[in-house]
Amino acid sequence: MLRRMFSLAAFSADWAVLLLRLVFCGLVLYNHAFVKLALFRDSPESFPDPLGFGAANSFYLVLFAEMICGALVLIGLFTRWALIPLMITMSVAVLRIHWENDITDKELPLLYLAVYAAIFLLGPGRFSIDARFK
Repeated sequence: MLRRMFSLAAFSADWAVLLLRLVFCGLVLYNHAFVKLALFRDSPESFPDPLGFGAANSFYLVLFAEMICGALVLIGLFTRWALIPLMITMSVAVLRIHWENDITDKELPLLYLAVYAAIFLLGPGRFSIDARFK
């Protein structure tokens, strides 16, 4: 049993999804959500408003996506549902915030978007809370 559990051949997709979830959602929490919270907590009205919802509302939506949904994907709970706000956030970052900029400015949100889409298509994998409920 233990040998099979740690066999990369048997569960390589599950290990890959776990790695993607841990690395990318850990990074979005640490490098993006917590940084945004520190920078804009006292003045959310200075946050960009790319869709016309109001700067404070945009801030809270992005914070929800990156902090709450990022944590849910990290642990593998409601994974596909939690990926939707993250993919929308990264799409807005590419298409509205960085559209006029060089590709180097779009690279990071495109990378996050591609990884989130891959996890969405693959599912949360065997090493997730979602898998325990199936």
